[in-house]
Amino acid sequence: MKKLDLKKEYRALFHAPLKSPELIIVPELIYLMIDGQGDPNTAASYHEAIEALYSMSYTLKFMLKKGKASIDYGVPPLEGLWWTTSMADFSVERKDSWLWTAMIMQPSVITEDLVKKAMDQVAAKKSLPALTQIRFSSFAEGQAAQIMHIGPYATEAPTIRKLHQFIEANGYCRSGKHHEIYVSDPRRCSPEKMKTIIRQPVSLRDV
Repeated sequence: MKKLDLKKEYRALFHAPLKSPELIIVPELIYLMIDGQGDPNTAASYHEAIEALYSMSYTLKFMLKKGKASIDYGVPPLEGLWWTTSMADFSVERKDSWLWTAMIMQPSVITEDLVKKAMDQVAAKKSLPALTQIRFSSFAEGQAAQIMHIGPYATEAPTIRKLHQFIEANGYCRSGKHHEIYVSDPRRCSPEKMKTIIRQPVSLRDV
């Protein structure tokens, strides 16, 4: 059986420095995605999206493992893109106005046809409100700055400020959506130990 280690293959995307941000290049990757809006702490649609994404991701994993390809891999962590209509108004204190894309990266061997088959399998076993909202799409982020946050999501604000200050100090400006990679599973990790990569796409600032 062939084994894929996506975290090792894309190590820079799942590890980030704790004290000082870094600049990286994020390649084009493929994801299962669901779009929505509202505070992730209270919006039922966000929790429904996560349930559907994980159900699909694990179904695809076992389809490949048991199929002719005989490929096994660990399902990558949940990720989220967060933004507001005007990013100048983006604030961790006003999450009810957030727009979001919840997503899970997939290995390159996953195809549109496999996704359709997996969706049929999941639909036959579970009633998931967000299942039909899933889209299978590529995402190219390009140059970005990132840093590791350790602790509850509610305490991210100082880490985000540090990241934004780093971007400014190095002659860049923010050019895309606030991106979080939830390295730790909150179901299996105490809040004070949770690891979250905070990522922000950047572009060179006009002089």
